[in-house]
Amino acid sequence: MTLHKVLKYLALVIGVIGLILLGRIIATGDDAIKASADLQGSHLDPFMWIAYIVLAAVVVLVAIFVIVGLFRGNIKNTIIAVGSFAVIIIIAYVLSDGEATQLKDGTMLSASADHWVGAGLITFYILAAVAIAAMVFSGIKKLAK
Repeated sequence: MTLHKVLKYLALVIGVIGLILLGRIIATGDDAIKASADLQGSHLDPFMWIAYIVLAAVVVLVAIFVIVGLFRGNIKNTIIAVGSFAVIIIIAYVLSDGEATQLKDGTMLSASADHWVGAGLITFYILAAVAIAAMVFSGIKKLAK
């Protein structure tokens, strides 16, 4: 049996188990689960464990395939791409500022956390602008041909 078939059947089994656990949660109802800690433990915990197992499997498989792909492909281009992304994050961090802010629920957001949130937003804007520019450039290049 090939690895593809084994993984397909494993995914099917995990999906069926997840559907059964979801059916138990839906059949019990929201109010009953909110009211009883025992029902929360017996209904939600197995469902969450399935999610954790699937998440762990996906993370491990992605890490394996990324590492294998790095060694099979051109590592120079990969290092250039990762370095460029790091430079964009550093630029965004330098451009952002942070100050302690009170949130709507009354808790405080530290200046460091606010600084990183701003850096994340600026990083998104830079990457979005680069993506849009690449699409426009590609379109113009196709029209020129």
